[in-house]
Amino acid sequence: MGKSRRVKTKRLAEEILKKYPKRFTTDFQENKKLVEEVVISTKTLRNKLAGYITGYCNLHENDEVEYEVET
Repeated sequence: MGKSRRVKTKRLAEEILKKYPKRFTTDFQENKKLVEEVVISTKTLRNKLAGYITGYCNLHENDEVEYEVET
């Protein structure tokens, strides 16, 4: 079985999230536009980065909500 995402995609997405942590949301279309502004890349890479960032934001958002409920 292969990797679900390439290391390059993950690394680029994590670098983008470190540089612009508050700009990205859980909406794929918004993230796609932001990635296009930040990174000059192909359409395929842009969509992969936006998808990875959207998934990351969804997971991160759920963690924050659970933490707020516990305290």
